[in-house]
Amino acid sequence: MSRHLLGRLCLLAAAVAATPAFAQDVLIRNATVHTATAQGTLKHADVLIRNGVIQSVGTGLAAPAGVDVVDAAGKPLTPALFAGITEIGVEEVSGEQATDDSSVSLGNLQPMRPEFDVTLAYNPASVLVPVARVEGLGFTLLGAGTGASFIAGQGGVVRLDGSADPIGPRALFVRLGGGASGLSGNSRAAQWMLLDQLVAEARGRIPADSPHALLTPAGRATLAKYLAGNGRLVIGVNRAADIRQLLRWSKKENVRIAISGGAEAWKLAPELAQARVPVFIDGLAALPSDFDQIGATLENAKRLDAAGVSVGFTQSGDASHNARKIRQHAGNAVANGLPWEQGLAGLTRVPAQALGVDDRLGSIAPGKLADLVLWSGDPLDVINTAEQIWLGGKAMPMRSRQTELRDRYLRDSGALPRAYSR
Repeated sequence: MSRHLLGRLCLLAAAVAATPAFAQDVLIRNATVHTATAQGTLKHADVLIRNGVIQSVGTGLAAPAGVDVVDAAGKPLTPALFAGITEIGVEEVSGEQATDDSSVSLGNLQPMRPEFDVTLAYNPASVLVPVARVEGLGFTLLGAGTGASFIAGQGGVVRLDGSADPIGPRALFVRLGGGASGLSGNSRAAQWMLLDQLVAEARGRIPADSPHALLTPAGRATLAKYLAGNGRLVIGVNRAADIRQLLRWSKKENVRIAISGGAEAWKLAPELAQARVPVFIDGLAALPSDFDQIGATLENAKRLDAAGVSVGFTQSGDASHNARKIRQHAGNAVANGLPWEQGLAGLTRVPAQALGVDDRLGSIAPGKLADLVLWSGDPLDVINTAEQIWLGGKAMPMRSRQTELRDRYLRDSGALPRAYSR
């Protein structure tokens, strides 16, 4: 064989190894199937996948001709997990501005730009996508970061399968409370004043050519869409007093909201349940890290769930690079009284329902996308790992930039120094 032909074959093999498998027809046998539905957990159950979609769930399912069979050996099988509200694929290196497209700041131009849509910058080839995916995370809500306005902009749900486009409706991100008061005249009270003006503009009560207008024509149209119930406002807020004002405002304006953070949300649990407002909590918030979180407690999820609130999980800090920690948030909530099934639901069904993608994601049932994870053990215990993730029936490569670096530097370097190893 010529050296040229050998080189071409090596390149082809490398390309095939780097490409996710094509959609498979798969039968996963003998799993502990956590459906995240009213069916609950099914022991020794099978899941049949055809054309990337779950066809049936049951016991003793027959394997059609040509279908690959995977023996789960009784291990847990769950829907692919929610990674939280992140900037995966929008922020590559947090300390390098050129790789961070999560927020907008247009200087002296109108700072209120709800029409800003962070999903337009999403890079499905980001190294952070497989870093999250090998941890059993299958979808995330791309969140717009706060730039020059407490109205951050829009985001949306993306699946971590390498596809380029978001799915489901967009969400509009708003930040309230003490952390955003510097963007509203140094007073959280001014946030409600400004919100009232924005609503008046979007509903045509303030002329578009008013010298005091805060919105562009595109901004008015965008905000009007959300005010009409087409998509949720995701409100970053922690203090109970601010949440109370938010509930009053959302009822008055008849808008659909969800809360992100909600450190003191437990204080208003009955009101949140009555208003059917889902809360994405930081499951590790337990200390009064600022004046908006004096009432933080590890029992937040337990108390909200007991009142009938839909509880999901997200995390503060560097969520994009540490998305894997979302399982720890749910596990900590379970350790502090949240039922285990609700802990799993907070990473599967609850975010899918809240974000309008539950027709495809968030549970194991016929007709849903085959976004599944087989675990070595309890997925809410971080000692366990994802053994295989399927997204749309594709068995995804269980490797990332991090695992490749690990393997490289665990290997014997051979005759040459490590810098030469490939």
